[in-house]
Amino acid sequence: MQTGGALLTVAEMGRADALAVEGGVPSLSLMEHAGFAATRAIRRGWMPRRTVVLCGPGNNGGDGFVIARMLRSAGWPVTVHLLGDRDRLKGDAAVNAGRWHGPVAPLDLGALDGADLVVDALFGAGLSRPVDGVAGSVLSALAARPAPPVVAVDVPSGLDGDTGQVWGTAAPAALTVTFFRPKPGHVLGQGPALCGDLAVSDIGIPATVLDAIGPAACLNGPALWSLPRPGARDHKYTRGHAVVFGGATMTGAGRLAARAARRMGAGLLSVAAPSAALPLYAQDAPGVLCRAIDSPGDVETMLEDARLNALLLGPGAGRGPHTAARVLSILPRARPTVLDADALTSFADDPGALFEAITGPVVMTPHEGEFRALFPDLTKADDPLVRVRAAAARAGAVVLLKGPRTIIAAPDGRAGVNTNAPAALATAGSGDVLAGAILGLLAQGMPAWEAAAAAAWLHGAGAHRGPPGLIAEDLPDAMAAAAAAAATPPDPLSQMHNGTLC
Repeated sequence: MQTGGALLTVAEMGRADALAVEGGVPSLSLMEHAGFAATRAIRRGWMPRRTVVLCGPGNNGGDGFVIARMLRSAGWPVTVHLLGDRDRLKGDAAVNAGRWHGPVAPLDLGALDGADLVVDALFGAGLSRPVDGVAGSVLSALAARPAPPVVAVDVPSGLDGDTGQVWGTAAPAALTVTFFRPKPGHVLGQGPALCGDLAVSDIGIPATVLDAIGPAACLNGPALWSLPRPGARDHKYTRGHAVVFGGATMTGAGRLAARAARRMGAGLLSVAAPSAALPLYAQDAPGVLCRAIDSPGDVETMLEDARLNALLLGPGAGRGPHTAARVLSILPRARPTVLDADALTSFADDPGALFEAITGPVVMTPHEGEFRALFPDLTKADDPLVRVRAAAARAGAVVLLKGPRTIIAAPDGRAGVNTNAPAALATAGSGDVLAGAILGLLAQGMPAWEAAAAAAWLHGAGAHRGPPGLIAEDLPDAMAAAAAAAATPPDPLSQMHNGTLC
């Protein structure tokens, strides 16, 4: 996996710091650069104003002292309030507290009086217990006020850097400045709502430390995958023949999926459906091939054609034993397969039967309710990356958990977080389009994880291109336009929704 869009856990970020120091970068220099990056971001966003810097007892507080010193040097009126005793600070935090020549007041509710800007440097991403006491009171009071704006250093205090959950309380920031690489907590759970704009700043840690760390999680974006492009010698069969198994009644789901698969570049697309419903599919688009399947034997006969190289089951299929039996009959052929909707929930009573049947590349695309049906014991996990990774390992399949922050995990532990999905995707049929897009990419030979990640990103990018009042029917064409624009991959960090880079 490329590491340009790496998400570093708190432990991985600690190791990155340590490796940088081992490589000759002084830890005090890292703190100085972190404070400078935050100061620069503040000065870009605001004119000089009465600024209160809230410093904690660790290195996050040390960053706060650097910020206070640099803002004062730039002519800003700054006051510092410290949680704990100044003489108990250690290491680099103590050094930078000593470089601050202004007064240091104790942290209390009065710290917020008269402030026009608050710098939250109380606790970093590694907090592992609820914020309480005076710090909790100050953060609660800050969260309850419409003003002043807050700039958070690393994370808003109280936010778990790994999970995006809140330890007790946290105050929303207008801007969060973090360093080297973002963390999962910035983009998962409550992180996006609390962080505001996210600035990811270089502080002198060499990118080569990522080779030693080997981060398994990343921000999804075009730098992580390459879309298939037809060559001069390609023809419709070399571009793949995808099959959508359509339902008998809810035909719209299969038709949306079919259009998306074709727009993603599949050379041929067949819809296999009961003969009574086949006219509805046949009249949808002249380029779709239609195949009647009224019995298990019809499916077996159809799949004797090895050119039918990617399959989608679930959209509009109907939940029940009939759908489960069809899935179990197809999976042993080990062809790249997408399982969505009813193809998942039909196994709610026996998920193990589904997992045991998986022998080839499979992508599952559950939303939260479907995920709970298959992995009920994993829904209680606080860490969303942990739970989706565990689901993928158990199923032996790529699991794409749909949501505001879609997570795509592979059985080998790789995981991507998709951050570009707008709220407009909350419309009927958008999930069918996503499943069809994955199918179209699989048919062209993309590996399962890459196909799922690419389709998820294009789904979001297409929605941003879509018209006001976006409906699912708009998405396939908009996704095709987004795919064309993704020919030159940008850094996936730039794909962060509402994000900025220093």
